[in-house]
Amino acid sequence: MLSRRRFLQSAGGFALMKPLASFRKSTQTLYLGGPIFLKSEDPVELAKEHRRLGYSAAYVPKVELKDTVRITALRKAFAEQNVLIAEVGAWVNMLDADSEKRKKNMDYVIERLALAEEIGALTCINIAGSYNPKQWDGPDARNLTKEYVDATIENCRKVIDAVKPKKAKFALEMMGWSLPNDADSCLKFIKAIDRPAFAAHIDIANIINSPERFYQNTQLINDTFHKLGRWIVSCHAKDVVGKDVHFAETMPGRGGMDYVTYLRNVTALPQRVPLLLEHLRTPEEYDEARLFIMKIAQETGIPLA
Repeated sequence: MLSRRRFLQSAGGFALMKPLASFRKSTQTLYLGGPIFLKSEDPVELAKEHRRLGYSAAYVPKVELKDTVRITALRKAFAEQNVLIAEVGAWVNMLDADSEKRKKNMDYVIERLALAEEIGALTCINIAGSYNPKQWDGPDARNLTKEYVDATIENCRKVIDAVKPKKAKFALEMMGWSLPNDADSCLKFIKAIDRPAFAAHIDIANIINSPERFYQNTQLINDTFHKLGRWIVSCHAKDVVGKDVHFAETMPGRGGMDYVTYLRNVTALPQRVPLLLEHLRTPEEYDEARLFIMKIAQETGIPLA
């Protein structure tokens, strides 16, 4: 098991690497996606609804790994509409204190990565987990410890080694109260886990957890993409506002995030990287967020895929 000292030092070599190219100039089209509200199980209708909304990326539709016929139908329908199946979410606690629940959660994450591979999704995403006894993703002082680091490295290796995906990647979402919580800690996990199938997922809103990061988020965005660019497989689109003595999540366009810089960085990567809206409640809220991002893309000269 990687020692804590070695883990904390493990990203040191990255600082000596040749800097990545600037992410200021867009070279790709924007693959925008988000949830849809169509009441249908028809793969063709689901894919067309994404296109109707201007989406070229999608969260995985409802399907189980054992349903090979539906997986094939979904792959075909979405490919015909040029909609990229971007992300399979896992969203369970891989560090649950209850051993039976922890094993069940790990089995589920393995199954979700296998689904991502079978359906042709870019990635399966989860958080590392939490030692919080009441909330599966809640803050806890132990989430910054050697125990947390070692367990997360082991868990990610187990998930990847169980599936051995050839195309789909496994990624941990960065969080404000647990690791990885910025580009540097994500780089440390990439090196420590040491698997080609482990990648980086970007959610800038999640790591704006200080006044410096809030007011200097342009620099934060550039630095994150500069350090993680080659490993990035997907991004989430949210925003942040200051509220009393903390920060609150809001939809893109209602907060202080520099979305011009965000979109330029996403579309300057050499690989296709989708940007997915999340955490809103109604079709109307998603419409507002979607249209805001489309407006920024148009004003910035970034075409939609």
